[in-house]
Amino acid sequence: MSTAVIRAFISRNPSRKSFCIYAVLLFLTEVLIALYAPAGFIRGFVGDVLVVILLFCMVRAVVPLAVNSVANSKDEGIKRLFQTPWLALAVLLFAFAIEFGQYWGLVDKLGLGGNRLARIVIGSHFDPLDLVAYFVGYLILVGCYWKSRQS
Repeated sequence: MSTAVIRAFISRNPSRKSFCIYAVLLFLTEVLIALYAPAGFIRGFVGDVLVVILLFCMVRAVVPLAVNSVANSKDEGIKRLFQTPWLALAVLLFAFAIEFGQYWGLVDKLGLGGNRLARIVIGSHFDPLDLVAYFVGYLILVGCYWKSRQS
């Protein structure tokens, strides 16, 4: 990535439009990895690191960082969830849930075992290394957040 993209990514208030662009670029990168990268480190690990960052960018593109709150204290929890570190943690937990769903055969239990798209999106086999890759993606997000706060 160029320094301008990284600087924009870690800025204090990146726009939703920026995150939409990041999400599209990451999605295209994931597609290229899936189509052209041979099995190994890039396809098996880097792709999983990027998927956490992709999901984060997709959510940030759709949901504004400062969710409009009414004068109700229970809305503070929702507002806090969409702040960067908490959203990154939520994305990490979602990725972990999908991976453990693969361990428990979620696709087959949902009756989608014959659906190729479901097997690609949800996955069909558990790999503990995927959990490590997801955590690395989470660390990158949190690192970018803390870096933006130091500037």
